[in-house]
Amino acid sequence: MKVTESGIKGVYTIEPDVYKDDRGFFMETFHIERYRKLLGINLEFVQDNISRSSKNVLRGMHFQRNYPQGKIVKASRGEILDIIVDLRKDSSTYGTWESFKLSEQNKLQVWIPPGFAHGFLVMSDSADFEYKCTEYYHPEDEHCLIWNDPEVAIDWPINNPILSEKDKKGLSLKDL
Repeated sequence: MKVTESGIKGVYTIEPDVYKDDRGFFMETFHIERYRKLLGINLEFVQDNISRSSKNVLRGMHFQRNYPQGKIVKASRGEILDIIVDLRKDSSTYGTWESFKLSEQNKLQVWIPPGFAHGFLVMSDSADFEYKCTEYYHPEDEHCLIWNDPEVAIDWPINNPILSEKDKKGLSLKDL
């Protein structure tokens, strides 16, 4: 497997080894010892999630303040534009964002350590998005950075995404 650190310290793309033949393919999507060694993950994964969304659905930018989650994310079906925003106050990249195209074709994963707002936009007709979390979901602690905050200035390829009512009420970085 190939691991590459992104432009934000501690965030990595993971390109699993994929074994293809005329029957299809096989790949290992998670191996705790390998991930600990290559990524330095010393956290326990406690929850797996999957969502299915339609084209132009934007979910995010979510985070938990008191129970921050580390995540390994991937698109198992379709294609998404995955976005992270660094909310670690002591980070030199605080308030900056990075994007990743994740798809069933490229099979890439991203390790997002605790302390980031996270969201994604569905680029294909539909997509299944899977993620492993290092902390349980705490609805009372969920917060949302507004997807189009001009201070963060994420370069989304869409002006009018489909948003949940909750995500429409996200706060700006300065109001967090």
